[in-house]
Amino acid sequence: MDLTAIAAAIAVFAGAANAIGEALVVSKALDGIARNPDAFKQIRSTMILGVALVETTAIYALLIALLILFL
Repeated sequence: MDLTAIAAAIAVFAGAANAIGEALVVSKALDGIARNPDAFKQIRSTMILGVALVETTAIYALLIALLILFL
């Protein structure tokens, strides 16, 4: 088995870990909204920023996996 395939698989697992992290961010935000409905707007905007940051990390992991496979 080629080492580039193993390296790409590790990068893909990083993307899967980001999906778990994104789910935790949304879960905790919904929990906060359920506890304090008046803070909906502030919690939602912070959640969207957090999800965007987590998603960019997943995109970077995908980009690295593609670079490893094709370069």
